[in-house]
Amino acid sequence: MDGAFCRVEALDPDRHAAELHDANMRDTESRIWTYLAYGPFHDLASYRDWATAGSLSDDPLFHAVIDKRTGTAAGVASYLRIDPENGVIEVGHINFAPPLQKTPAASEAMFLMMARVFDDLGYRRYEWKCDALNAPSRAAAERLGFRHEGLFRQATMYKGRNRDTAWYAMTDKDWPEIKAAFQAWLAPGNFDAQGKQRRRLGELIRPRS
Repeated sequence: MDGAFCRVEALDPDRHAAELHDANMRDTESRIWTYLAYGPFHDLASYRDWATAGSLSDDPLFHAVIDKRTGTAAGVASYLRIDPENGVIEVGHINFAPPLQKTPAASEAMFLMMARVFDDLGYRRYEWKCDALNAPSRAAAERLGFRHEGLFRQATMYKGRNRDTAWYAMTDKDWPEIKAAFQAWLAPGNFDAQGKQRRRLGELIRPRS
């Protein structure tokens, strides 16, 4: 999946593990691992073991996000709970290292994965779930066009604590409007010579309630 700011490709530990680990270590307080069931990985060997296991999985199906500014991998995301019979798929295991966070590449990666789901694979529903305490993830879901559908109390446990899960989703009926908003945001004219956006994505995607 190739865009203007990033490329999204199958996770390959030989190609990506060292770059991802280096980018992750830029988070000196390990905050990016707070709401994931695994990590942090303080040494490359343990991270590579995780990446190797992830690369062998079909569900979750892990991808690396390559930031075209540097040509290196700086984030991970996956498709999971893949249900082609019912046309339902989820995005998750999103872990963007500090160099990728709050960049056009980060948002474009999510758009490319959406486009693959709806335009290429013909799915009907795309889900996003997160810990209800994860305010940045919840804000990101809404900014990207997902609609909040409810809270599943005490849905699971991880790292010794309870997780109430917030559910978000978009459907194939939502997609044309969301796609048009992304395309307008990603248009070259929306970015100045320094790469700064003129209109924010949140201004273009209508809040979904």
